[in-house]
Amino acid sequence: MSAVPAQRVEMIPINRITVVNPRLRNKKAFKEIVGNIAEIGLKRPITVTRRAEAGGPYYDLVCGQGRLEAFKALGQKEVPALVVSANQEDCLVASLVENCARRQHRAIDLLQDIGGLKQRGYPVPEIARKTGLTAEYVYAVVRLLEKGEQRLLRAVESGQIPFSVALEIADSDGAGVQAALQNAYEANLLRGRKLLMAKRLIEARRHLGKGLKVHQNSRRAAPLSSEALVRAYQEDADRKRVLIRRAEAAKGRLVFVAEALRRLINDQAFVRMLSEEGLNDLPAPIASRVKREARLS
Repeated sequence: MSAVPAQRVEMIPINRITVVNPRLRNKKAFKEIVGNIAEIGLKRPITVTRRAEAGGPYYDLVCGQGRLEAFKALGQKEVPALVVSANQEDCLVASLVENCARRQHRAIDLLQDIGGLKQRGYPVPEIARKTGLTAEYVYAVVRLLEKGEQRLLRAVESGQIPFSVALEIADSDGAGVQAALQNAYEANLLRGRKLLMAKRLIEARRHLGKGLKVHQNSRRAAPLSSEALVRAYQEDADRKRVLIRRAEAAKGRLVFVAEALRRLINDQAFVRMLSEEGLNDLPAPIASRVKREARLS
């Protein structure tokens, strides 16, 4: 951004400042900002650029929306500001860059900010340079945005899945998604709780779609119809039937293996061969299972 640095802080009328890139704020975080400013004052002025209009001057906000809104909430009429020389395009880019560079940003922020920079024609390396993020990180975000994968992007931002896995899922069909999870498991990228979370994410993505619905005004959800309830019950019953079939198949294989081992252990030639190889005993769980099968038979 080719802006001329400000030399001094000016008191600017709040009602003459336009927020070029407005964004929603976390209520809890905003309350903390208001409390801090009320207690110790403004530690860092906002940054604006002046534009000449009839009855002006007026100002476009470059950065500091949270501080500006906190001053409004405190009933202030003026706010300390650094005035720089920049056009509206520079102001917007600076605002997007500041939002991207925050240490704590949500997936929706990345959707608005990195996506905004990409839509304005900035290449991935330039976005990475402006924001201080890696090119790989920016490329992955842009790629997920282009595919409408807001749900995957939120999962990546919350640390549920790595970017590489999210990209592989986004580029895959139904069977390919399962293969992507298997590859991630084998590469030790998804294990234990993270693997379970990834599977739930895939299920939600399949049923609810790739995007995230953001409602400005929350409304009470419409009551479910009897047909929807029956359909949900049927889907749940179908999933349980699949689990039961898998459990029965696993049990059958376990019984087969235990019986095969029991017969082999009764074969003296086999036992002698194992002894020669230094394999004189079985793991405790397997030995216990084989003994149980022997008693039952």
